[in-house]
Amino acid sequence: MTLEAATSKAMPKKAFFITGTDTNVGKTLIAAGLLVAAKNNGLTTAALKPVAAGCEKTDAGLRNSDALLLQSVITQKLDYDQINPYALESAIAPHIAAQQEKRSLSADRLSGFCRGVLSSANFILVEGAGGWRVPLNARETLAELAKNLDLPVILVVGVRLGCINHALLTFEAIVRDGVAVAGWVANCVDADIPVLQENIDSLRTRLPVPCLGVVPFLVDTSPDKVASYFDKAVIDHLMQ
Repeated sequence: MTLEAATSKAMPKKAFFITGTDTNVGKTLIAAGLLVAAKNNGLTTAALKPVAAGCEKTDAGLRNSDALLLQSVITQKLDYDQINPYALESAIAPHIAAQQEKRSLSADRLSGFCRGVLSSANFILVEGAGGWRVPLNARETLAELAKNLDLPVILVVGVRLGCINHALLTFEAIVRDGVAVAGWVANCVDADIPVLQENIDSLRTRLPVPCLGVVPFLVDTSPDKVASYFDKAVIDHLMQ
């Protein structure tokens, strides 16, 4: 065994659930950046996107761009189907897409797929779809998956008009569900946000968990660029 492999094996294993204040707030962008930052700090990494709606037909089967991005940045060699066991073609709410394709989604089934990966690396991210209350079926939402897996949440706040309300309501819902919040990330999704710093300061004051990073509006959205906004102290904090 190499020194690097032995060191990695001795490190703790930590897994987190990534959710957002809405759809299109950059969950995958932030997840990829965190994964690269963790790798740059000597950690092995893995990731899952258990449900993805909006997949393209390929010779290998349905493929989702978010899941492919996660697969491209992790250190562990995982098959696509391990990362994204439920690939749905239509870019609509997952429970509706599943109904259209005559497939059944459940938190228990998704949890089973995830558990096989959750011990495979030092730093693991499980990315949800949309926001915290996205339905899986008539009774369950994706929140049940985070609860079943007992994963603390990293909340991605899409910084734009209305983000304070969205962030506070999402945070309150997560806590009410009995799930811990490890921290939040401000992701500036609009190029021109009025009173940007005031919005971020308001969030820092009102969200009683650490701000893990502030990612400005980026033209270069490569994972390496996003990772530059998460320093070693952030990764060390998450690994405690």
